[in-house]
Amino acid sequence: MSTLSISILITLVIIIFVVIIFAAAITKGYSYKHTIDQLDDNPYLKNETKEKETKEKETKEGKERS
Repeated sequence: MSTLSISILITLVIIIFVVIIFAAAITKGYSYKHTIDQLDDNPYLKNETKEKETKEKETKEGKERS
């Protein structure tokens, strides 16, 4: 075999290996089960509602003073 044939063969083996790794990563990504936190358990949502309530109270107090 010539050097060119060996180089082409090694290149093809590397390309096939990369394609197999890529396909495995895609398959693993699609098989991952995504979950969503319940709204009751979300601490960010609780803080957000508290901040809105305090802002609304401040706004109402400011309007009453005027």
